[in-house]
Amino acid sequence: MSLLVRKGLHQVEEDLGDPERSLKRELGAMDIAVMGVAVAVGAGIFSVGAQAAALYAGPSVIISFVVAALICGLAVMNYAEFASSVPVSGSAYTFSYLSLGELLAWVIGWDLILEMLMAASVISKYWGIYLSNVFEFLHINIATEFTIGSVAVSWPPAVIVAFFTVLLVLGTKLTSRVNGILTAIKIGVTLFIIVAGAFYVKASNFTPFFPPSEPISNGSATGVLGQSLFSFLSGAEPTRYGAYGLMGAAALVFFAFIGFDIVATTAEEAKDPQKTLPRGIFGGLALVSALYIAVTIVVTGMVSYKKMATQKDVSLATAFKLVGADWVGTLITIGILIGLTTVIMVLLLGLTRVVFSMSRDGLLPRRVSRTSDRGTPALLQIICGIVVAVVAALADVDQLSEMINIGTLSAFVLVSFSIPVQRKRFPDLKRGFTVPFSPVLPIISGVLCLWLMSNLAVETWLRFVVWLLLGFVIYFCYSYLHSRVRLEGHQENVLSQFGEGMLAGNAAAPDDTGSIVVPATPDMTMLNDDAEPIRHHRVALVLTALAAIAVLAEVVLTVTGAVDVTTMSTGLVWLWMLTPVPGIVVSHLALSRAEATEQSWDTVPREKLPTWATLGAAIRQPLTLLSIGYGLTTVATVVAIVHLVEVL
Repeated sequence: MSLLVRKGLHQVEEDLGDPERSLKRELGAMDIAVMGVAVAVGAGIFSVGAQAAALYAGPSVIISFVVAALICGLAVMNYAEFASSVPVSGSAYTFSYLSLGELLAWVIGWDLILEMLMAASVISKYWGIYLSNVFEFLHINIATEFTIGSVAVSWPPAVIVAFFTVLLVLGTKLTSRVNGILTAIKIGVTLFIIVAGAFYVKASNFTPFFPPSEPISNGSATGVLGQSLFSFLSGAEPTRYGAYGLMGAAALVFFAFIGFDIVATTAEEAKDPQKTLPRGIFGGLALVSALYIAVTIVVTGMVSYKKMATQKDVSLATAFKLVGADWVGTLITIGILIGLTTVIMVLLLGLTRVVFSMSRDGLLPRRVSRTSDRGTPALLQIICGIVVAVVAALADVDQLSEMINIGTLSAFVLVSFSIPVQRKRFPDLKRGFTVPFSPVLPIISGVLCLWLMSNLAVETWLRFVVWLLLGFVIYFCYSYLHSRVRLEGHQENVLSQFGEGMLAGNAAAPDDTGSIVVPATPDMTMLNDDAEPIRHHRVALVLTALAAIAVLAEVVLTVTGAVDVTTMSTGLVWLWMLTPVPGIVVSHLALSRAEATEQSWDTVPREKLPTWATLGAAIRQPLTLLSIGYGLTTVATVVAIVHLVEVL
């Protein structure tokens, strides 16, 4: 089996029939639409739109929102087809597993975890900021931060995350009802912003509509690392506004549309998913897009983008303060505080459902995918809540926002390219919705999402690479060996060779640890029980050891101060970062050979196999070397990022 082994529809049906790991179907089309509005409106309008206008695109951010909405619409069609045809939890992760294979599914699942973890943390942090503003407006003297040593800790994010974690543990339908009430308040606040802000709109604030580009001197996007990857690769100087600013803003405000891929994670909890999912997804997207564009027109017309750019904390409430309507700002802040709570709730739900699906497939520990009597993965929900609360309480939100976008866009890319593959692999599959003009539209959608990704900052890409490398470490260290698809693949091979009786007794049976004992290759039949598995990866071992020495030396030299990071040559930094690559390449070749060896064991009777020959005996060492190799690359990449930050 290759790294791209794919999940079958029969395995999806087994997942749905597992009473210990199944979710209740209790959500209708309205629940799904409201859920999409709940997460998208708060995440975009109340947190990022004004910031994108002030620091990236000026009034042309209106066009940025239109571009992002159109691209999201294309991507959402792909989600609607997948979710209505394979209505199981997991969203893009599950879709990719069926179409593109396990490794790419792991990558996209890992990206979704990044997206939803960062999004939940960012919005929780903003919730705490708005709560602080409410306290200030109401003259309530309660500190929302305290310090532990030199670390500032914000307590409101932990409180709101804990509240919704408890609610989600109690049941998805109950949570959906609370969500509906809060979303109605949120829509009311948004409409109020449009009406109240319209009285302060001045045509002069829309001029120039496309501000000329200017060098970046300060702000959240600074220097070379703050410019878009496309701008960097094209050799342009670091700037904001202009054409690069408009597209950078489109990539940034795409954060506003993350709700609709999260809604797809609830497919396993939707009633009549072939109908309710497409209706709910498209209905929510239409309403959200109209609200985004209307609010953006009003906000950019209220205050000059240049004046907004001089403010420390840029938000919608800031715009009303600048025009002297403090009372409106106070009311908006209270409404936003209520509205943002729904965003946190849906993000916590989506994060848990993705991890739940990966756990059920064995790529993460299966123990946490068990569901309670209420039909919710209670233990997993609590674990995710704790992680989000810690990140939100300690992290700097300015460093997290763009990480959400790159995770979302990478998921959109793979889902878009998966549609033609799924159509070919499962031509007779019943679909509640089909993307028109396939494969043209899905491919266009994927290309446009890649283009938006290229407009994210270089620094964001570097952090994304580190996150992916960490994901590879976990995959080769744990997930590869525990994958249910792989375990069942070996089991099916044995069944096809020897039948049920041989699986139970002679050919290959699970041992006490759950691993499948598989037959040996013909050239192993003479080995005794004390023999060791054949090893053919000494070259990989040597290369990985040399890379470990080199990277360890780099870390020791930089930590002790023997080598100054700022004076290191960029070429040397690149050399250190690429040192583990030869070992990784050879380890992959060794893994391929070891996997072929283990598959050949499936054709030999059990009595000819030494006792050590359980599943994983041949592949365990190359997997370990791959984990080490990717770990070393991660460390070297972090050092390279530190070097670039200091030098550039």
